[in-house]
Amino acid sequence: MPAITVLPHPEICPQGATIHAPTGTSICEALLDHDIPIEHACEMSCACTTCHVIVRQGYASLGEPTEEEEDLLDKAWGLAPTSRLSCQARLGSQDVTIEIPRYTINHARERH
Repeated sequence: MPAITVLPHPEICPQGATIHAPTGTSICEALLDHDIPIEHACEMSCACTTCHVIVRQGYASLGEPTEEEEDLLDKAWGLAPTSRLSCQARLGSQDVTIEIPRYTINHARERH
């Protein structure tokens, strides 16, 4: 199983983490399954950019983004050449390292 190394994020994952998930699992699903509460306002349907991540290592193992994903990424805060929507980026056989950007297009979040 490939590993996902999550770089520290002040709110979502302050200490950083390393988790494992089966090949074919989306990064978003893997994070949520391991209690890392990444935003996903569209419920992983490729309709927003709240689950945006920057892949720091292992980008090539994720497969190519679709045109729809690339169009949405143009709206993401902190876009980088290796940005992906974590709901669309499915794990290959290699380990990946990701950074969750500090901000998303959601300026306010509801906390109940």
